[in-house]
Amino acid sequence: MSVDFLSTDQQKRFGHFAGVPSNDQLARYFHLDETDHQHIRSRHGDHNKLGFALQLGIVRFLGTFLSQTDEVPPGVVAYLAHQLSIQDPSCLQKYQDQVRWRHVREISKVYGYRVFHDQPGHWQLVRWLYIRSWLGAERPSVLFDHATAWLVKQKILLPGITTLGRLVSRVRDRTTAKLWQVLNNATSIDQRARLEALLVTGGENRQSDFDRLRRSPTRVSRRGLLEAIERLEEVRGLGVGNLELSQVSLGRLDALARYAHAAKAQAISRMPEDRRLATLLAFARELEVRATDDALDLFDVFVKALLSQAESQGKRRRFRTLKDLDEAALRLAEGWQALLEGNFSSLEDLWGAVSKRVSTEQLAAAAHAVLALARPREDHNYDDLLRRYRTARLVLFPLRKTFELQANKAGRLVLQALDALATIEHRPPIRDDEVPLKIITPAWRRLVHSSPGEIDRRAYTLCVLEQLRESLKRHDVFVRKSKHWMDPRAQLLNGTAWETARPQVCRMLRLSPTADEELSLLRLELDETYRKTAAHFPKNEAIRIEEKDGHDALVLTPLDALDEPDSLIELREDVAALLPQVDLPDVLLEVDAWTGFTREFTHVSEGSSRVRDLPISVSAVLIAEACNLGFAPLIRADISALTRGRLSWIDQAYFRGETIRAANARLVDHQASVPLALQWGGGDVASVDGLRFVVPVRTINAGPNPRYFGPGRGATLLNVTSNQFSGFNGPVIPGTLRDSIYILAALLQNETSLRPVQIMTDTASYSDLVFGLFRLLGYRFCPRLADLGGARLWRTDRTADYGPLNSISRHRINTDRIVSHWDDMLRVAGSLASGTVPPDELVRTLQGGGKPTTLGRAVAEYGRIPKTIHLLNVIDDEAYRRQMLVQLNRHEARHSLARLTFHGRKGELRQPYREGQEDQLGALGLVVNAIVLWNTRYIELALGHLRAQGKAVRDEDVERLSPLGHGHINFHGRYYFALPEEIQQGDLRTLRDPDKQDL
Repeated sequence: MSVDFLSTDQQKRFGHFAGVPSNDQLARYFHLDETDHQHIRSRHGDHNKLGFALQLGIVRFLGTFLSQTDEVPPGVVAYLAHQLSIQDPSCLQKYQDQVRWRHVREISKVYGYRVFHDQPGHWQLVRWLYIRSWLGAERPSVLFDHATAWLVKQKILLPGITTLGRLVSRVRDRTTAKLWQVLNNATSIDQRARLEALLVTGGENRQSDFDRLRRSPTRVSRRGLLEAIERLEEVRGLGVGNLELSQVSLGRLDALARYAHAAKAQAISRMPEDRRLATLLAFARELEVRATDDALDLFDVFVKALLSQAESQGKRRRFRTLKDLDEAALRLAEGWQALLEGNFSSLEDLWGAVSKRVSTEQLAAAAHAVLALARPREDHNYDDLLRRYRTARLVLFPLRKTFELQANKAGRLVLQALDALATIEHRPPIRDDEVPLKIITPAWRRLVHSSPGEIDRRAYTLCVLEQLRESLKRHDVFVRKSKHWMDPRAQLLNGTAWETARPQVCRMLRLSPTADEELSLLRLELDETYRKTAAHFPKNEAIRIEEKDGHDALVLTPLDALDEPDSLIELREDVAALLPQVDLPDVLLEVDAWTGFTREFTHVSEGSSRVRDLPISVSAVLIAEACNLGFAPLIRADISALTRGRLSWIDQAYFRGETIRAANARLVDHQASVPLALQWGGGDVASVDGLRFVVPVRTINAGPNPRYFGPGRGATLLNVTSNQFSGFNGPVIPGTLRDSIYILAALLQNETSLRPVQIMTDTASYSDLVFGLFRLLGYRFCPRLADLGGARLWRTDRTADYGPLNSISRHRINTDRIVSHWDDMLRVAGSLASGTVPPDELVRTLQGGGKPTTLGRAVAEYGRIPKTIHLLNVIDDEAYRRQMLVQLNRHEARHSLARLTFHGRKGELRQPYREGQEDQLGALGLVVNAIVLWNTRYIELALGHLRAQGKAVRDEDVERLSPLGHGHINFHGRYYFALPEEIQQGDLRTLRDPDKQDL
């Protein structure tokens, strides 16, 4: 049985030192206590004492004994020699094998180390592996590492690497076979037949239902929405959505479904029957959730488009009638002016004076025109929306029939209105007592109650349609079998799970278990910040208070650009001149040689499918995606790693979100270990911003914004950049960013070793609630505000005297609200930190569409404290403002490099599905990180070269260097001008065979 699932790194470090142990590892595994010293003292000679101590530390650290002590890092030997007061560690060379074997037996006996095959230890390992493999979906290589750690912890000596690898493979194969059997036994004969029928090809396109159903909808139209609903009904018709599978872990089901979505139908049809049916069952169950989300996503985009179209048409119509409205308004104004200028003794005199300027007929016509053309403030051009009643009706009722909509207290009215509409369909005019009236918003009231005592069916239906969309977005109305549209509150830690996790959450997030203790600390920090800012205020020339609209407001002078000394300019030029000229493929292959990031690209089957020259194929696919070129420029029929079939297979089987994130984590972690990167920053500061792309293809995952996308639509990639210039991606958002809640989602998706605490953003929407959530999760939210004067400063002590700041800090925080909701706030923070609930969906629920829940108001109240502290620091500390500016400039420079890299196809994102967009932009982020790492290493090499030549290199200049330069990197490939001899002689090339994929 093969164990080639193990990477080269795993094989090298199994039972061996992979490097120099850290100080923490030395203290944990190689520290000698009094008992150890007692056993060591009885040895004769320093070499035997040191040898015994070394074998003891090695078995604790590695889980096995070493026969060759020369592979032990010198630092380990020196650490032990120091504890034993041995002056000359080189005496270890006298340590003999015969004595070593005696020490091994003695250590095993005294310290309780057991042989691998001894019982019950071996049986316990098998049981532990079986349970972990059954409950989780870990790859064999990950399971192997966990098994190694378990053996070390249990004091069971490591066996040979092949022995343990084969055991892991056998156990995992057993659990996989059992999984297939359980899933097969859960289905009936009819259900199996329906699942098998998914793979049957037929029709004009020779396409299977399997391939057809797994394609998400892209058409934003009534027909597209109805087709999405029909797709969901067809998936439900397979009849496997409600099977009882509680004994199967969700992780194993998700892994099977993930493989099914990536694999070809032909590959699944060739599987053994039990595996094939299990895979199809997992696929069908997951597809029901995905189809539900797709249909509701499309409903959201469709209704938004209806409202937007009505708004646009209303504006155009209003623009066309502006002249008529102006003329009528001027007529009325002229008549009113006559009233104001005169002094009339009778009504007849009044009308006479008015009539001399404007006739009664003209006044009546003008008043009629104003009433017909003018619109109240709350009007949203719903008159134009009424023309789309038939479209709305045709999608609203199938939606209510298809989805098992549920609601909390705030959303029940919407479901009652939907049910009422269904009962009065095709009935005469609707009376007020037949439908819920509280759902009617002020903007709709005029159109719904067009006749006294009656309800306009069209207006009421469209009002319900709009309110259903808003309730779904707030999750007041929700669907159980969904990821995007479920009830986030149901995902929060609750009951026993919360009581168990509560102490750990408080420790992890460094929050006080009681509100009084937490508030006392925050009050102290807020008061100290106020007093420090007030004390510096008279000498702070960058800030002043001016009266604005009857209130005092802050005015902050923008920062001046930092001067660049000649030494910095010269250093940049010298470094740039030394950097080697390199092609982008060479950058990726060289960085892979340093980091091994391509090893993170594993086969979707979670098996051991490793192929020859995988780094070359992976690098080629990365360039195809990151440079937006497609495969064509990279295909070489004469190189097996670069054929079209090979690249297509690698893209399909190896490229997915989890592998891209794992590979990216390797690059970020390696960057953090480079000394030059540590000069730029410690990784505790990061910025978050959006990179926008035009999306010219038909998709529901794009939105309009004329400022960024012109007349088309686009998407925004939210990404995080550390002060070490490395970064990681967040979600892809249709359109442009509207709320900083997505920033929180990006940070919580972080899988790298970076743990940024201070989060900086450019001028973006923010709220007190978001400040509160960031603080609860241990982040310092630091947005750069465009209008400081419009921001509010809050205080907890009404009587505190803050001198010049008193006039702008009159608002008081309601601490009682925080106290009464503190446990729920901790529960929200713990649930977000543990990943049990999506942050964007939960925040949207707390916000309540402009009407925050009571818990949302409590979090917002809490957030006003860190927000005020941030504003005071902005006012008082120029270095704080400068730090934000420098980091945001770094982020913008990284975006410029990303745009340069993504140069193909006019820089447009042409992926129709969200997963495809995120995977391609994930590849872009990975390639940018590879460039950053390559540049960092070579800049460091260049600086060393300059210092060796005697050139003065100032640390303050080095800190302002950037690894985002690209003039030395060739992104566009190379052209070759060589013809085959027969072509030179005038022969023509052979025509291409359409049936062959390779060029």
